[in-house]
Amino acid sequence: MATVGRSLLFIAFSVSVWGLITTVAGSVTGRGDLAASGRRSMPVLMALLVGSFVVLEIAFLGDDFSFQVVATHSSTTTPVLYKAAAAWSSQEGSLLLWAMLLSVWSTLALRVVRGRLAEVVPVATAVLFALAAVFVGMTVFLANPFVTLAQVPVEGTGLNPLLRHASMMIHPPALYSGYTLFSIPFAFAIGALVTRRLGADWLLATRRFALAAWLALGIGILLGARWSYTELGWGGYWAWDAVENAALLPWLLGTAYLHSATIQEKRGMLKLWNVSLVLGAGVLSILGTFLVRSGILSSIHAFVEPGATLRWTFVALIVIELVASVWLVISRRGQLKTEHHLDAIISRESFFLAQNLVLVGLAFVVMWGTFFPLISEAITGTKSSVGPPWFDQYVGPLALVLVALMGIGPLVAWRRSGLAELGRSIARPAGIAIAFGVLLYAFNGDVRGDVSALVLFVLAAMVGCTVLQEFARGVRARRAMAAEPTAKALAQLVRRNRRRYGGYVVHFGFAVLLCGIAASSSFQRVTEVPLKVGQSIHTRGYTVTYKQPTAAVNAERVSLGAELVVTHNGKADGTFDTSKSWYPANQTPTVGDAFAGETETDVGLRAGPLRDLWAAVEPDTSTILPIAERLDKKFGNLTPIARAVGIAAVARAYLRNPPPATFRVVVSPMVTWIWAGGIIVFFGALIAIWPPGEPVRRRLRHAVRRRLRRPVARKRKKVAS
Repeated sequence: MATVGRSLLFIAFSVSVWGLITTVAGSVTGRGDLAASGRRSMPVLMALLVGSFVVLEIAFLGDDFSFQVVATHSSTTTPVLYKAAAAWSSQEGSLLLWAMLLSVWSTLALRVVRGRLAEVVPVATAVLFALAAVFVGMTVFLANPFVTLAQVPVEGTGLNPLLRHASMMIHPPALYSGYTLFSIPFAFAIGALVTRRLGADWLLATRRFALAAWLALGIGILLGARWSYTELGWGGYWAWDAVENAALLPWLLGTAYLHSATIQEKRGMLKLWNVSLVLGAGVLSILGTFLVRSGILSSIHAFVEPGATLRWTFVALIVIELVASVWLVISRRGQLKTEHHLDAIISRESFFLAQNLVLVGLAFVVMWGTFFPLISEAITGTKSSVGPPWFDQYVGPLALVLVALMGIGPLVAWRRSGLAELGRSIARPAGIAIAFGVLLYAFNGDVRGDVSALVLFVLAAMVGCTVLQEFARGVRARRAMAAEPTAKALAQLVRRNRRRYGGYVVHFGFAVLLCGIAASSSFQRVTEVPLKVGQSIHTRGYTVTYKQPTAAVNAERVSLGAELVVTHNGKADGTFDTSKSWYPANQTPTVGDAFAGETETDVGLRAGPLRDLWAAVEPDTSTILPIAERLDKKFGNLTPIARAVGIAAVARAYLRNPPPATFRVVVSPMVTWIWAGGIIVFFGALIAIWPPGEPVRRRLRHAVRRRLRRPVARKRKKVAS
C-alpha cells in the first residue's frame, strides 16, 4: 500500500509540473493546444491526489503501523471516526489534504468558467498548478505520509487526546477548504492582472468561490471556538491565539471583498481595492496554513514541529506570492482606475467603503498583535507577546463601528441619499433598538456596569430590526405586485434575489452572534476553589455541590472525576459529570506511567438559551501516586493484564478515600447565542451562494434537448448517405 501511495504522489507531482509548464507555455506562445493540455491535467491531478488520500485513510482505518504516520498518530484502541480524522492531525496528512482540496476546487473552477475568460484562464490555471506543485512537492520530498518503518510496532502511540473531539472531523477540513478556495479568486486575479483583463468578468466568475471560501473558513473558526470551549478546560472559546488569528485574517479580508465587489459590479468602482483584497486574502491563506503547521508562534492549536526545510519552503512561497502581487498591482495601476467616483458622502457606496476600512483595520490590529512576538524579538532580542486585553482594547471599538454600519448601510440608497430620507429609513429600527436598550438598562444590573456591552446590544438590535424591516418591505411590495400570500411572497422574494436577502440573513445571524459574544465576555463569572465531597460552590444563583468522585479505566485511558449536583435559585437542576483523563503510552509497563501520559479534560456543561453552567475538575493524585509507586516497586515490569489490574486498584483507592479536588466553575451568559448565530449565518450564506433556480432548470432543459437531438442527427446523416 505504501508503494502505491508513493507512486500516486510522485505521478501527481509530475502532473502538476507538467500542467504548470504547458499552461505557461500556452499563455506565452498563444498555443491553445498547450493550454488545453494543461487544463485537462487538473482532473488527472485531482484523481491522483484523491487516490493518495484514500490509500492513507485505508492505512489508518486498517491499523497499518508499517506507515510511520499511522504508528505515531493512531492505535488499535482509537475509535474508528478518530482514526479517520487522525490522517489530517499529522503534518504529512494535512499537507496532502491541502493539496487534494486545492485540486478539487481547481477542477471545479475550471469546469465552471469553461468557455469564458479565454485569456485569463490559462494564467489562472498556471497559478493553481504552481501552488499544487509546491504542496505536492512538500509531501513527496519533505513530509511524505507514505514513509514506512523498518521494524513494525505492535501498537501505535495513539491520537493526541486534545484532538479526540467530534468537531475535529470537520474543523480542519473546513479551514483547509477555506484556505484553498481563496486560492481560486487569487489565481484569477493574478490572471486578470497579467493579461490586463481587469473588468468585472473575473470577479463575477469567481464570486461564488470567494463566498464559499468565506463560508468554509467561518465554519472552521466557529468549530474551533466550540472545540476550545468544550475541550481545553479553561471555560472560554476565543483566546486570540496565533492559529485562531491566522484563520481570522483572510476571513476579514474576504468579508471586505464580498461587500466591495458589489460596488465594482454595479458602478465599476474600487477595482484596485478589490484586486488588492483578493490577493491579500490569498497570501494570508498561505500564511494561515504556515502558522498552523510551522510552530513558529506558540499556540494551543499547534500539534506539530516541522523541519527547517519545510518552514523555509512556506516562507519562500509567501514571499513570492507577496512580491508578485505587489508588483502586478503597481504595474497595472493605470488599468485599475475607477470608472466612477463617490457621488455623495451619504450613499451605500460610502457606507460599504467605510465598512471595508473598518474590516481592514481589524485585520491590521489582529495581524500586529499576532506577530508582535516576532517583531519584538527582531527589534529588542526578547520575545514578548500581547494578551487578550490588548486585542479587546482595539478590536472592541472597531467592532462597534462595524455593527453600526451593518445597521445603517442596507437602508441607504445607491449613489446618493438625503439626510431626511435616511432619517425616515432608520427611524423605526433605531427607535426600537433604543427602547430595547432603555429597558435593558433599567432591568438588568449587569448591563449598567458595562457601557460598551449595552451599546453593542442596542446596535445589534438595530441590525436585527433593519433586516426584518427590509424583509417586510420586500414582502409587502411582492404581495401588492403579484397578489401572493405572505409565505409565498417571502419565498419568491428570496428566490429571485438570493444574494441580497441571503446577505440580510447573514447580517441577522451576526447580530445574534455578537450579542452572545458581548454577554459572555462581559458578564462571565469564574470561580475556582478546592472542594471536599459534600462541599459546594455558590455563583450567580447556582449552587454546585461535589456529590461523589468517579473513576473509569479502559484500554486507552484512565479517568478520575466528580459527579456534581446543581441547584438554581434554590430549585434542583439535576446532576452532571466532569473528569480528567490520562492517555498513557500503550508500551509503558508500569502502573505509575498510567498517570504520566497526555491528558484531556472532559468538561461538564449545562447549556441553556440564557446562560451556560460549565465545570472542570483537576483531581488531586498526590494520595494515589504513592500506591502506584509501591505496586511498581513490588512487582516490577508487569504484563498488560497485571498492569490493568494495578491501575484499577489505584482507581478504587481514589474512590474509597477521595482527596479534595480543584473545581473551575464558569457561568457564561448567552454562549448558546454564538452557536445559534453561527448557524443562521451558515444558512444565510447558503442562500446567497445557491445558484438561481430558473437558469439552472433552463440549462438542464437545453442539455436534455441537445442529447435528444444527437440520435436524430445521426439518423439523418445515415439516411443522407
